[in-house]
Amino acid sequence: MEEPFRMKNNGQINIVLNGQKRKTIKKDPPVKDIIVREIPAQHMALKEIEEELGTLVGMDEMKKMIKEIYAWIYVNKKREEKGLKAGRQALHMMFKGNPGTGKTTVARLIGKLFLKMNVLSKGHLIEAERADLVGEYIGHTAQKTRDLIKKAIGGILFIDEAYSLGRGGEKDFGKEAIDTLVKHMEDRQHEFILILAGYSREMDYFLTLNPGLHSRFPIVVDFPDYTIQQLLEIAQRMLNEREYSLSRDAERKLREHLVYLKTVLSPLSFSNGRYIRNLIEKSIRTQAMRLLMEDTYEKSDLMTLRSQDLMFDEDED
Repeated sequence: MEEPFRMKNNGQINIVLNGQKRKTIKKDPPVKDIIVREIPAQHMALKEIEEELGTLVGMDEMKKMIKEIYAWIYVNKKREEKGLKAGRQALHMMFKGNPGTGKTTVARLIGKLFLKMNVLSKGHLIEAERADLVGEYIGHTAQKTRDLIKKAIGGILFIDEAYSLGRGGEKDFGKEAIDTLVKHMEDRQHEFILILAGYSREMDYFLTLNPGLHSRFPIVVDFPDYTIQQLLEIAQRMLNEREYSLSRDAERKLREHLVYLKTVLSPLSFSNGRYIRNLIEKSIRTQAMRLLMEDTYEKSDLMTLRSQDLMFDEDED
């Protein structure tokens, strides 16, 4: 039986034995860390993806996981060339985490990498949610789900808030969608990759809805919330891309707001990077209105967001 692994925030890979008791695994003696001086030419696909991953803030464990998958696939090909057994594993994945933590972005990058490695023939990403799979009458859901899978052949089917398929009880057609997905994950497991995403707690419950679900996801990845420093870095990168910058007062105001938001309010609905993007875009509009009223358009003014341009929800109450 294939053994799924979970990437944890502590930097360890925990093996999850589906339907088996945990066994004590003997550890090899520690070895020195491998230092990669330069990626050889035949690994340019990995190098290109690494460069794209480098533009993402945080996600260290995800970046490590992608490299490990690349290494596993590459070495398996070498085993085949030497006449050794090289079993093919399904690469269906489950992404667990709050909104705005980069799940969709990473799914898109995985599609690119697997296309370059000939794991997927197209590498495209089909995004879906409950309404795209669930029909209105018996048989309709299975057909909608099959049609969606057909579109994803050669690429990735990414279903966000997948746990919503389990809501509504026994009579809900969402269960029919789950059963159809499970069947095609097995029958066509090497023709497409299914990635289910959603909140951690809800996804854990979702796995209990069908006995075949858990064992069919060999890769389960936790996407932690961004730290305050990471959120500030995301804001800085977004501003740089748009040719804006924060004044010192504005930067201090943003930091204080994020500290308050994360440590005092701690809202369950906080959307991480998405929240920062919306805040930046709103601040740019506020700055434009201020400049219009002041009738001043010096280059430095056009590029600088001041503290009064940063408007938070509590400022509007």
